[in-house]
Amino acid sequence: MALGKYSRVDGRKSSSGYCSTVTIVVFVALCLVGLWMMSSSSSVVPVQTSEVSQETKNEVNPHVTESNTENNNDAINNESSKSATEDNGPIDEGKPKQFEDNPGDLPEDATKGDNNVSSNPEEKNDKSEETEKNTEEKIEVEKKEDGEEKKEDESKVESENVEEKKDDDSQVDNKDSEAGETNEKNSNDNTKKSEENSGETVGEKGEGQIEENKKDEESDQGSNEKKDKSSEVFPSGAQSELSNESTTQDGAFKTQATESKNEKEAQKSDNQNSYSWKLCNTSAGPDYIPCLDNWEAIRKLPSTKHYEHRERHCPDSPPTCLVPLPEGYQRSIEWPTSREKIWYHNVPHTKLAEVKGHQNWVKVSGEYLTFPGGGTQFKHGALHYIDFIQQSVPELAWGKRSRVVLDVGCGVASFGGFLFDRDTLTMSLAPKDEHEAQVQFALERGIPAISAVMGTKRLPYPGRVFDIVHCARCRVPWHIEGGKLLLELNRLLRPGGFFVWSATPIYQKLPEDVEIWEAMKKLTKAMCWDVVSITKDRVNGVGIAVYRKPSTNECYEQRSKNDPPLCQDSDDPDAAWNVPLQACMHKVPIASSERGSQWPEQWPARVAKTPYWLSSSEVGVYGKPAPEDFAADYEHWKRVVKNSYLSGLGINWSNVRNVMDMRAVYGGFAAALRELNVWVMNIVAIDAPDTLPIIYERGLFGTYHDWCESFSTYPRSYDLLHADHLFSKIKKKCNFMALITEADRILRPEGKIIVRDTVETITELENIFKSMNWDIRMTYSKDKEGLLCAQKTMWRPTEQETIKYAITA
Repeated sequence: MALGKYSRVDGRKSSSGYCSTVTIVVFVALCLVGLWMMSSSSSVVPVQTSEVSQETKNEVNPHVTESNTENNNDAINNESSKSATEDNGPIDEGKPKQFEDNPGDLPEDATKGDNNVSSNPEEKNDKSEETEKNTEEKIEVEKKEDGEEKKEDESKVESENVEEKKDDDSQVDNKDSEAGETNEKNSNDNTKKSEENSGETVGEKGEGQIEENKKDEESDQGSNEKKDKSSEVFPSGAQSELSNESTTQDGAFKTQATESKNEKEAQKSDNQNSYSWKLCNTSAGPDYIPCLDNWEAIRKLPSTKHYEHRERHCPDSPPTCLVPLPEGYQRSIEWPTSREKIWYHNVPHTKLAEVKGHQNWVKVSGEYLTFPGGGTQFKHGALHYIDFIQQSVPELAWGKRSRVVLDVGCGVASFGGFLFDRDTLTMSLAPKDEHEAQVQFALERGIPAISAVMGTKRLPYPGRVFDIVHCARCRVPWHIEGGKLLLELNRLLRPGGFFVWSATPIYQKLPEDVEIWEAMKKLTKAMCWDVVSITKDRVNGVGIAVYRKPSTNECYEQRSKNDPPLCQDSDDPDAAWNVPLQACMHKVPIASSERGSQWPEQWPARVAKTPYWLSSSEVGVYGKPAPEDFAADYEHWKRVVKNSYLSGLGINWSNVRNVMDMRAVYGGFAAALRELNVWVMNIVAIDAPDTLPIIYERGLFGTYHDWCESFSTYPRSYDLLHADHLFSKIKKKCNFMALITEADRILRPEGKIIVRDTVETITELENIFKSMNWDIRMTYSKDKEGLLCAQKTMWRPTEQETIKYAITA
């Protein structure tokens, strides 16, 4: 039977004789609109509750992680941004253009928490496929009933009925803004949205897409029906097949979904073939430090008289294997409990307990190693010892005037560990020697430490930065060879800073002790160090001598002999990377604009204070006048830490103690974390602007390093690594994969890494971390800049790679 044409006047049908036809057509339109609503709602990313983003460690189904990192196509951003702007106004209004991590910059659905709660993506996919199948069956039935009429008028009927259904559904859906487009635009755009928002899209997920999702979430709050239809956080790849415009895929042009799917599968195949991991087979085993365990180089040394064998000897080709875990390793005990005890299996060494147990260094207690807080010179506890020093020299003022301390020959670092109670930050230093794992004990306890030795080279710190240098029977022969080693401490001490020496020559009368004491008196006098105090701690039965470095050059000029000699004016006291030691003294800066001519502000004011010696005539790292550059950097990191890191990454900061900023610049990241119960090792690369003196001026600390080499620390040292545009720089300079394996080496299992870098670098790192079985907790991109947060797991490969230069025999 032939049917008449369908027309609309004021929203009504022109004749009641067409009821049967209208009923069929309306049913078809309902199916089409329902189908469109399903694909549109599937593209919306629902916001997780704060409980999920804050340490609930929800394991979002695999589609979430994959889509989160792969839906980054610029074309999608432009289309989505345009749509969101038309419907809801400008999306960038009031927002900075830089990647600044403002509130809302990091969508909560892009994060994972810290507790494992699994979901069932397969069940959700089954439901989605069943819905799709039923919808397709209904459409097929209606096609048969319509016959030739549908072929003739399909385009017009579809367009007109979608508009009519829009008017009817506006009451049900609270006038959803998504139906506000014209009929023709809806017909053309629906397929695009379905394909663009499917899980098959790859590329850069930019600001436009994030903003569109947020707008959709707001409009969907009044439509429970739409929420119920979306069974996944992100749609599955099958969603792209729901579009009626299937002829697009069969025509001359491929769909974006098909192109992206093919590329994804190709990349996935390439990635699986590219990254093959092996365990490092070395004599050091789980404690392997590449630059300190290079036995091939150590065996070739002509002499070990000056502890050359304890210095850095980095291999020409750094390892790209993964260091094994100790058997029975488990998550480290949290601070402050860790200061008193650690898991035995994490650092299974008992030699120190056997040799130093009577001095209360460390003891074995069941499954724990315990630390009573003692040391060779303070058997009855570090706190008493620290307070005794303060009483002897009140001017020390722990935590106020004296903030940054270097502890040479630190043992298990109880001195530095208890100085935290006095708001004082200590860089504990000791070699990897026969005192087995002393620095490793310190780091496992949550105390800052680094493996280094006073041998033939300068320590990797700038000159005039430490407020106090401490040595408690550190076995360093300060007096030999013209006092070369003590003169290195003189380089590191601020003018007016103190050297605290606690050793047997001060209070014992054995011939050797007397000889050393006489030599030290002569040397310190020639160096113009004032003897501030020599006292005896009767509780511990030890003597303590405190010296002060001069704050002027007057004494140097009045000496009868130039011995030790003053260094040449051309000798840079800040040069410290592989620079040989010299037996000379640098003059004290006296000009008011020179660093070292004034003592820093008292702590904590100094952390935010722009150093007095930063001149507006000098250009800072980021191109502004140096004081403005410093202030802008501090404000930037305070904003980033507050708006992103503390709440947007799903990190439980109570589990974080040891932090490394792998590219620190002014130390703004560490300064922004100062209210937390963490310490930050700030790294300034040797080929970067030398800003490390600024970091020390702020009452923070750090060291120089070349990231083309291994860092001088034990495996599993840090709870969190922060890398701001480091990996892209290293990729242009040296072995990219070696840096990644080094990050794996020094990061604890279940530790986190936060990477800020280019989108290309973030994408590559994500693939590599996945191949190492790390959990990708969040990725985000904006303006071609990316942010990645990942968590290392306990996974280790089974196949081994023997590192020949790291085998002792």
